Amino acid sequence: MVLDRRRLPSLGRGLLLAGLVIYLLLPIAAVLLYAFSTRWTSHLLPDGYTASHWLQALADPRLVAVMLRTLGLALLVTLLDILLIVPAIYWQWIYNPRIRPHLELTAAIPFVLPYVVIAFGILSLSGQFLPAVQGTVGLLALSHGVVAFPFFYWAVDNAMAAADVALLNEVAKTCGASPWRSLVQVILPNISVGIATGSMLVFAVSFNEFALVQILVGARYETVSLYSLDLLTGTNADFNKLAVITMFTFVVVFTLSALSVYLNRGQGQTRRLMIGSRSKA
Repeated sequence: MVLDRRRLPSLGRGLLLAGLVIYLLLPIAAVLLYAFSTRWTSHLLPDGYTASHWLQALADPRLVAVMLRTLGLALLVTLLDILLIVPAIYWQWIYNPRIRPHLELTAAIPFVLPYVVIAFGILSLSGQFLPAVQGTVGLLALSHGVVAFPFFYWAVDNAMAAADVALLNEVAKTCGASPWRSLVQVILPNISVGIATGSMLVFAVSFNEFALVQILVGARYETVSLYSLDLLTGTNADFNKLAVITMFTFVVVFTLSALSVYLNRGQGQTRRLMIGSRSKA
């Protein structure tokens, strides 16, 4: 049998895509099977299946409290980054481009320094100037916002560049809009994709972060990461419940990602059409 040479590239792409899908989904499938397994010892698949691990996890008040606490913290961090970073990037683009190198340097710090080093730095600095905030959720939320800053900054900055916010601001100013009104009514609708993408990344970083929580607040504010460590290192380690928690985390982040894509579908094309119509005018 002779293969058509024109079909070889498409065949290669298909094999590459299939390999990528298997590579990404196989660990998730393994964790999902373990969350439903009775025992998994000597076979390729579990020896049996049960939903008791999920029912026990949902009936555990400690686990429910941990999930709600972590979810609330991640939402708070996401809201803080939106309120603080979007106006800063808008100010950088429109009124003070000289602060751009400083913002980019700040965005690079969490990639250069380990989170453990950042946590001890925050602990030392807050101990010298504001010891009253140590061990509080507020300090933890601000710390999460700092380490998640690069993900939100680059997403929103690229969205502003794609939307040509300088031109949009000039148009709004010509119509008599104030800087605040320009940001809220003109700029934000055109960078919604960037805000949604950045928010999703910030939420995921905060939801799964461990080092800052362990060092800054410890067991006083137990999150999913600390609870998972307790399950993993305890004398009676419950790996099935750990698998349930892992799947729950994946479902939460995946649902938010899918929701972000769904709510912003067509926004990029709409923005390109708007910019194209303005350039022709």
